[in-house]
Amino acid sequence: MKQRELGRTGISVSEMCLGTMTFGTQTSEADSHAQMDMALDHGVQFWDCAEMYPVNPLSRETQGDAERILGNWFETTGRRGEVVLATKHSGEGYMNVRDGAPITAETIPAAIEGSLARLKTDVIDLYQFHWPNRGSYMFRKNWTFDPSGQNRAETIAHMEDALGALQKEVERGTIRAFGLSNESAWGTCQWLNVAERMGGPRVASVQNEYSLLCRLYDTDMAEMSLNENVGLLAFSPLGAGLLSGKYQGGAVPEGSRKSLVPEMGGRITPRVFDAVEAYLAIAARHELDPVHMALAWTLTRPFVGSSIFGATTVGQLEHALGAVDLSLSSEVLEEIDVAHKAHPMPY
Repeated sequence: MKQRELGRTGISVSEMCLGTMTFGTQTSEADSHAQMDMALDHGVQFWDCAEMYPVNPLSRETQGDAERILGNWFETTGRRGEVVLATKHSGEGYMNVRDGAPITAETIPAAIEGSLARLKTDVIDLYQFHWPNRGSYMFRKNWTFDPSGQNRAETIAHMEDALGALQKEVERGTIRAFGLSNESAWGTCQWLNVAERMGGPRVASVQNEYSLLCRLYDTDMAEMSLNENVGLLAFSPLGAGLLSGKYQGGAVPEGSRKSLVPEMGGRITPRVFDAVEAYLAIAARHELDPVHMALAWTLTRPFVGSSIFGATTVGQLEHALGAVDLSLSSEVLEEIDVAHKAHPMPY
């Protein structure tokens, strides 16, 4: 498994990252632990979690269970030191955590302490803000998101206060690095500017959705990443499973995400299945597994720091790991670009 540096932190992470958002709902604790064993044995030593996980469904009753499952594995195996561990502070409006309170300098210490206790660890390697207080273009809001009501002075003041609180946590030894999630180019650059001006941890990464079906990152975010050395942690690189082809022809496998969330977070649209079919055809022509092709493609992008893939079952994880050694030909990459132009942003 190849390693990449996390921003300018000096922390090396595997170029594929284990996502854990189903741990505790779709994936039992025993199966979750088996996935962690398998991932680490294959060199996937970068793992991503969040205080709000698991999902499918989200609930106040299960909030934090994914972190608890990781913590139990760390306690049982004693292998915490082999893992680069990431988790997230939930953003404003998520009522199952802090009754929807925004991220503030006051919420940060308690949120970190809660995650540390559930994870049964003394330090979080990458601490991320799950989404910005001011809102986001992510989660299909790119079609309608309107930033005209934002208050720039309030946003910058929030960043200053939050970075001050994060710096105290760095000095306390509870976090090593800071990352964003579901952020914009302007927002990321403001975080960078504030850190340079007044101190505090520099943004190391941005975790945004990125796949053959969702390429919002390809424009100004890509330019920001490359110029500022802030890598993309690509989530949903398989388009929430759509790029596997398992939902083509109206199929809804039992226990799949679509069986639990029929609209797949807004990803089911009149155009999406034609787009998926175009990529499946490319894989078939070149005798590639479509899952492997989709994952390997994200790793060809020069701004990607790591690609976060999740699996409901151990079998799915084993299958996904087959992408590790795949190198895509120039012909495949050219055909992918043609398909993208024919089927841009299908959701």
